Parts: sequence; structure tokens; C-alpha cells
Amino acid sequence: MSDDALSPSGPPVSESSDAAPQEEGRVELLPVMPLRGGTVVFPFAVLPLAVGQPRSVRLVDDVMRRDRRLVFVAQKTDDIDLAGPEHVHRIGTIGVIHHLARSGEGTLQVVVQGIERVRILEFVGAEPYLQARVERAPERPAAGPEGEALRRAVLELIARLVAVIQLPQEFVAAAEALTDPLQLAYLVGAALPLSGEQRQELLELDAVEAKLRKLIDFIQHEIAVRELGRKIAEETEQRLSKSQREYFLREQLRSIQKELGEGEGEEIAELRRKLDEAGLPPEARAEADRELDRLALLPPGSPEQGMIRTYLDWMANLPWQKLSGSAIDIDRARTVLDEDHYDLEKIKDRILDYLAVRKLRAERAAAAADGGEVPSPAERTAAEPILCFVGPPGVGKTSLGQSIARALDRAFARVALGGVHDEAEIRGHRRTYIGAMPGRIVQALRQAGTRDPVIMLDEIDKVGSDWRGDPAAALLEVLDPAQNHRFTDTYLGVPFDLSAVLFIATANTLDTVSPPLRDRMEVMQLSGYTEEEKLQIAERYLVPRQLRAHGLRPGEIAFEPEALRHIIRRYTREAGVRGLEREIAGVVRRIARRVVEGEPTPVTVDIAGVERYLGRPRIPEEALLRIDRPGIATGLAWTPAGGDVLQIEAAAMPASEERLILTGQLGDVMRESVQAALTWVRSNAERLGFDPTFFEHKAVHVHVPAGAVPKDGPSAGITMATALASLATGRPVRADVAMTGEITLHGRVLPVGGIKEKVLAAHRFGIRTVILPKENERDTEDVPEEARKALQFHFVDDAFDVIRLALT
Repeated sequence: MSDDALSPSGPPVSESSDAAPQEEGRVELLPVMPLRGGTVVFPFAVLPLAVGQPRSVRLVDDVMRRDRRLVFVAQKTDDIDLAGPEHVHRIGTIGVIHHLARSGEGTLQVVVQGIERVRILEFVGAEPYLQARVERAPERPAAGPEGEALRRAVLELIARLVAVIQLPQEFVAAAEALTDPLQLAYLVGAALPLSGEQRQELLELDAVEAKLRKLIDFIQHEIAVRELGRKIAEETEQRLSKSQREYFLREQLRSIQKELGEGEGEEIAELRRKLDEAGLPPEARAEADRELDRLALLPPGSPEQGMIRTYLDWMANLPWQKLSGSAIDIDRARTVLDEDHYDLEKIKDRILDYLAVRKLRAERAAAAADGGEVPSPAERTAAEPILCFVGPPGVGKTSLGQSIARALDRAFARVALGGVHDEAEIRGHRRTYIGAMPGRIVQALRQAGTRDPVIMLDEIDKVGSDWRGDPAAALLEVLDPAQNHRFTDTYLGVPFDLSAVLFIATANTLDTVSPPLRDRMEVMQLSGYTEEEKLQIAERYLVPRQLRAHGLRPGEIAFEPEALRHIIRRYTREAGVRGLEREIAGVVRRIARRVVEGEPTPVTVDIAGVERYLGRPRIPEEALLRIDRPGIATGLAWTPAGGDVLQIEAAAMPASEERLILTGQLGDVMRESVQAALTWVRSNAERLGFDPTFFEHKAVHVHVPAGAVPKDGPSAGITMATALASLATGRPVRADVAMTGEITLHGRVLPVGGIKEKVLAAHRFGIRTVILPKENERDTEDVPEEARKALQFHFVDDAFDVIRLALT
């Protein structure tokens, strides 16, 4: 049809044309008529068109005065009245107007026939109608038996199609009479109920075989849809009759129950009322109503009653619609974080950045929604990554999550993942099992009472996997913003929207966290505290909290700063402050009993009071064993609980053959470090100043206490070399020196990780000099200023410098 015409009333007829096709490659200037409504004029096809637009009427009048030829081309969209060159396809058909009739309203009724396919090269004019230079675009003919096989396949499918679609029987005869596969393709394509895009796609295919294959796809799809529709209609009719029968039977049953006093019952009515108040989404409400109807029909005493009641109770008590959080206030969040945590400035700044981005995204999304803008799927699923706090125990990871919840006025729920090995703990259990219940995520939502709480995934590094599944894999869906808006708990069986939940994870180490899970989180490292930081935390947070916990008022107990320092130095040795708070609680508990017994307050706790209440100090004044002999060196190590100090011991004894003995539960990497260190020491005997035959006919034993703790990693390489060099030269290592760094066979010192934790451990243990790889010099910028001032750093890249600095 033309650019303003209605659809043609019947299928086109294929017949021979009087107009002869032009030779290939010839360029002609012809008028162009855009067609709307999904109409495509195929070569060889004859069809009626209604022409009503003034410019189209003029076009028809002009071509009728010449050779009656013009180009028919389909519009890309139907919402353009006056189509321009940019609104039409570039492949069309040259056609001839065979018949013209005028109606009283200025509309023309024309019968046209397609001649051949052409390609529009360029448009040369748009007034009074479109004109373009076109060239012939002949199709590649079908060759060999493949074309004949495709033609027969099309004819067989047409015979099946006639049985399910309104097509005249003469159409099948006309199709079978055509021997040219190209004419058959265009005849069938014009007769099938195809969309305009499908017709244009068929016209644009160059190879006849491709056109036939595409037709086969179209016909098979049409047959499948028609047969499925007929099947659905039959099933619907049967279902309606069955539903009517069930309805009458149910009404009779309800009447009988009413006469017997066995109506729906108060319990079912109460469950229905709770479901109404919960505001379930349509999908969840449909499932709940289905289970409620089952419950109403179950006889008393059925074992399924308890399972269905429990399920409906969970559905009715989940916060499907309830929100608790207020708008994000960055100033208030800063105040809350400062109130709850001392120092941690970098961590606080990152949390505030995170909250600021969430606030900005929410405000911009609301403004866009008010303006009618619809966000793209990528914008809807884009989100800040999940925060993961990684650090030793007792440094404040969990309390940071609680502070974030308080700053946002949101409910807080903690999900403990330590030791979880069953995937059902995350996704929930199937309702077929006795005692089945939802997973921990849904349980946390019910505990919080809102669908936008802060959920702390605690100890995410301690999730395991076994034959029951991998909980870490289930967490991928929970923590992925592109998926968790339709999180389906196995027990519930319906999607629940987790996109409003703020997830925060904690871990002591990332080594055991799977890479895909780690990829969904932004890691924020929390290192240990210095002595001064622990003192400030104790005075500002720990002591007031323990006074409240033990029923004492502020001012009834006062700790002297030196008393707290004494507890830190002599009763605890940790990266965090959990043990420190435990010791403070022990002091407060003893004083609380004395207050109950009548002792007057306030009570001032000094160093003597600490030892009176806690007993003798557990940690000796000298943190390290005194190094009074060769073969002992002090190294620094990183552990999930923070930094630590190791003393590495080396000894040699006569033996029938040379061998190396390694003890202390050393891993493969650490064993190789000892071998590399020994090779470097022996190969540089003269430069180190000992007899090259020292190690001959001797067994060298290297031991790393404590023997019950597994150890691994390359960072003790220079410590091993120092202990062996001390043993060989007979010169003890300085007791106030500790070191870390990997060593190569040629004595190069390579960088290692965990510098901040290791330096803090050296500071805690009273070390004065720390030897570090030169490439780790910038890592010391993260060390607190207090520790940097108390320690002397030496940065080396050669093992000889280590020996020079370490040996007496």
C-alpha cells in the first residue's frame, strides 16, 4: 500500500509481466512510492493498493502519462506521514500500474504488479515526490538438486498450512504449477500472514536458496503457532467445564461444612487477614492463596497441616513492602562513625564515599522518574560493590557495620557464616523435608522486620563446601545487584527483592574466599592498633561500655592511663582490642562485687590494682627471648590475626652425610626459602668471614617455633639467611632487630606483603630496628605515626646489607 493506504484486501496473484526486465547494472531515475502498514511489493506479484496522499496521487498521475513504471519501497516505521529518504529501506521493487480507478473522495484504487528487485543508489529529489537512481539487483538462482529439494519442502508445508489457515485451495494448485523456485518464493511470501519486517527480510535475501529456507522457517513457525492456538482453545474449553463442575461441588461442600459447623475456621481466616496486610506481590500472593486453599480442604490431623501453616506464617511475616531507612545524611553518618570508632580515618572516608554515591544515585533516579525518564537495564543494575572489611579479630569490623546501620536509621541483622557447609543454609530447604525452613538471608530479613536492613555477612572467609553444595556459590546471587532483585529462596518458592538490602561482609583473610565472590566485593583492610590507639579506644569506648554492662555509673571507676597501658603490655598481645576489653571487664567485675559488698566509690585503678584484680602479668617484661648465642634471628610474619614475631633457630651437628632438617610445620614455600638461604650463605662463605668447610659433614637443623602452628610463605628468607650466617660466623644477631623479606640465590632481597601488620607486631614486641626490602619503603606510609617514630627502618635490596645490620 502507499504511504497512506489501507492493507490490500486479498492475496496477490502471480502472473507474467508485459514489462521486460532491464539489463543488470543499468542505472535508472525513477519515482519512488513509500509503502506503509507492512506492505511489500514482491516481483511477479499483483496486488491492489489504495493511494490517498496528494503527493502519491500526483506520482500516480505522472507515471500513468509515461511508462507506468515506479519503484515501491517499504517504510521502516509507520508513524511517519511524509516519508523521506532516511525513512525507507534501500531494497525495493520496480512495479507497473495495470489498472487505475478514482473514487469520489480523491482516493485512487490501483492494481500494481512487481517486475524485478532493485537497489536504491541515491535519492535525487523529494518534491513533488521522491525520486531516486536505482539499479537492478537480481537474485542468485538456485543451482542443482538443493533448489528442487527446497521447492518441494515448501510445497509440502503449504499443504499442511492450508489445513490451519484460511487460504483458498486454488492457491496450492497455483504454487504447485510454478517450476521457478524464485517465483514460488515470492508467491508464498506474499500470501503468508507475515509482518512487514519479515517480508522485507525475505525481499533483501540475495540467494534463492536462502529465500526458500527463510520461507520454510516462517511456514513452520506459523503452523506451530496455529496448532498450539487450537490446542489451547480446546484445553480452555475443557478446563472451563471442569472449573464450573468444581465450583458447584465446592459450593455444596461449603454448605455441608456450614451445616456441620466445620467452616473455614478462625485460624485460616486469621492467616488470610495477615496475608492481606503483608502486601505480597502478585506472584507470591498466588502461591500463598494456593497453599491456603489446600489447607482449608485438608482433614483435621493431616501431617501436611503443620507444614502449610508454618509456610504461610513465614509468608505473612516477611517484610515484603516495609521500609525503615531514612534519607542518607552524610554529616550525621560522619558523626555516628566518629562516636563509635576511634581513628580509622581512611576507612571512614571510604564508607562516607560509599554512602554519598548511594544518596546521589537515589536522588538522581527519583528526579529522572519525575521527569518521565526510564533508566536502562544497565543503569538499574549498576550499583556500588559490596563492602568487605578484612582484618584481624577485634579491630572493629562488625561494629562498623552496626554504625552504618545506625547512621542510615536502618535495622541491623547479622548472618554468621563461619562453619557453614550446606548450600541450603543460604537458599533454604525444600518444604518436603521435616523441619524445613528458609535460608539465613530470609531469616535475617524477618528478624530485621524491613526489606532494606543492613545485613552483616560475618566471617565470609570461613564458608566451606562439601557434598551438600557450595554456600559461596549461592552467595553470588545474593551479592549480585543484577540478580538479587529476584532472589528465590528454595523454601519460599517465590522471588524476594533484595535490591534494597545493604550487604556488608567481614573476613579475617581473603585467601579462602572464592575469586568470583571476591570480585563482587570491595575489600577494605583494617590493620591492628598501636599501643596509643588501644589506650584511646579503652578510655573512650571500652571502659564506659563495661561500666554500663556491669550496672555501674560513670565516675564510679577510674582507670589511670598507666594501668591501661599495663594491661595492654603485660596481659594482652593482639592486633585488636577484644582481649583488652575482656581484661577490663575482669577488673570491673571484681570492683562491682566490692561495691555490692559496701566499698565506697569512686574507685581508682592503678598498676597495683590491675595486678591485684587480674593476677600476675601473663607476658614477661622482655617480649622476646634474649638472644645470647649465634644461630637465632627474629623475623616478622603475617597471620589472619594480625602481624606476629617469629624466632628462627639454626644449629649444626656432625653427621655422616650432609643434610638439612626442617621442623616447625613449615610449608613447601618456606622450605624452599631455607634451601635458598643456605645455598646463598655457603656460596658466600669467604665474604661473610667463615670457613667454607664449616657445613661439611654436618647436618643443619632449622626450627621455627611454635611447632604446633603451620607456617608458609617466602617472607622469612632473609631471616633464615641471617640465622645461618650467625651460626656459621659465631656472631649473635642483635636482640632489638627484626626483619622480613624474600631472598634469592644471588642474595637479592625481594618485596613481601603485610608490611603494616608486621611493623605493628614489631612495635608491640618492643623491637627497635626493622629491616625491610627497599621496594616496600612506600608501604610504611600506612603505618601509624606513633609506630614510625618508635622504630628505626632500614631498607635493603642486598642480603649482605642485612647481615651487616643484624649481626653484632
